[in-house]
Amino acid sequence: MKKWMLALTLAGGVIALSACNQNGSTVAESNAGDITQEELYEAMKEKVGSQALQQLVYEKVLSEKYEVTDKELDAKVDELKEQLGENFEAALAQYGYANEEDFKETMKLGMLQEKAAMKSIKVTDKEVKEYYDNYKPDIKARHILVADEKTALEVKQKLDAGEKFEDVSNTYSTDEAAKQAGGDLGWFGPEAQMDPDFLKAAFALKVNEISAPVKSSFGYHIIEVTEAKEKKSFEDMKDQMEKELKSSKLTNEKINEIMQKEIKDAKVKISDKDLKNALDPAPAAPAQ
Repeated sequence: MKKWMLALTLAGGVIALSACNQNGSTVAESNAGDITQEELYEAMKEKVGSQALQQLVYEKVLSEKYEVTDKELDAKVDELKEQLGENFEAALAQYGYANEEDFKETMKLGMLQEKAAMKSIKVTDKEVKEYYDNYKPDIKARHILVADEKTALEVKQKLDAGEKFEDVSNTYSTDEAAKQAGGDLGWFGPEAQMDPDFLKAAFALKVNEISAPVKSSFGYHIIEVTEAKEKKSFEDMKDQMEKELKSSKLTNEKINEIMQKEIKDAKVKISDKDLKNALDPAPAAPAQ
């Protein structure tokens, strides 16, 4: 997900907060005493109330003016699945999502915010053309990671002699995660969170070309690009390039600015005094 997306992960029962403020009804009984809906509401409000209210208000306000279709949402999730591969489910769990549907709720809100913010981002034709000229399509690659250059040269020699990449990876690679898939790293782009020396070397390769040893902060890599997405003509990709360029200009500060304007335009009022600050803008990140 893009760096500007707000952290809106909610625990499984948080949305029920909006329906809990009914005084007197009992939700749990025990010999030690009962728990009322009012008590539950107050407890949930204290723990996750501001976050839950923010998400509910944002989604209601934005959904009045913008639309994210199921097709768009599914495409975005499928893109993430392609990037993460077998690690998708583990990533959801790591970030606190109960399941894929839970994740989609947050993703949908992020996409609504993107559509709202993109309206205010302006780019010139010259900027779009420069972005296209520097654009590198995603590649799919595999690698074998070893500790020293001598071993890397030995690996390279075996591959050049025709030994299977999977077999050599299984014997030599110290990257246990990739090793399970024959060294496969899946699809990634030039801005992936990887070692910069590794990325530079990978994107310099042609499809089916095997690199010389590449030194990175992790050791020495032998890399092979197995597939690369097509870079079509500028005219065919102009709309995509303009959208990506605008998206690259989005920041958390810009999202906060737009959301405050949307809330003001919708005349949102919070009646619960304990949650009156739930929609305040997030503090700006400290200067580096």
